[in-house]
Amino acid sequence: MLIAFEGLDQSGKETQARGLAARLQEIGYRIRPMSFPDYDTPIGQEIHRALDGERDFAPDVMQLLYVANRLEWRPKIEQWLSEGDIIVCDRFRASSVAYGEAQGLDVKWLEEIQRGLPTPAITVLLDIAPETAVRRKATGRDRYERDVAMLERVRASYRRQAAQSGWVLIDAEAPKDDVARAVDAAVRTRLGPR
Repeated sequence: MLIAFEGLDQSGKETQARGLAARLQEIGYRIRPMSFPDYDTPIGQEIHRALDGERDFAPDVMQLLYVANRLEWRPKIEQWLSEGDIIVCDRFRASSVAYGEAQGLDVKWLEEIQRGLPTPAITVLLDIAPETAVRRKATGRDRYERDVAMLERVRASYRRQAAQSGWVLIDAEAPKDDVARAVDAAVRTRLGPR
């Protein structure tokens, strides 16, 4: 099973993904944690340069890079899924749709370019206001994190996507422990008893 965490930066994706992975591992599941973009790959390094302002790629090129970064991992993801592992991923397919749509790219195209990637069994949207994201990280923000108007559009896209089957929307403005309980409840409903 692939479980993807989505949301604005500073919504708690990394914290909640790591916590869920640890809790599932404690009860006997084999867990494969992942996070995208993966800056350790050649494509990931190019993404990092762009986010730091060293490159000036158009929005469609950036989304192609993000998708290519995930495709670099596709063989390993498919292997782990075929072996019955649970992949807990900080960002996956929905990020390209949300950020691309926020920059005026066609949603159908953003979905089509990711057709070769596995679809998450569960996508957890940790929903926060853009102002909360800014407040939680006041310095060292990348070019997307500095654009509050764009973050509003990203949030709107995420919320639109969350109406689809397989999504769970969680208010991540709540205390971390409350968010973790909501995440556990959503995931354990899908996993069933163990």
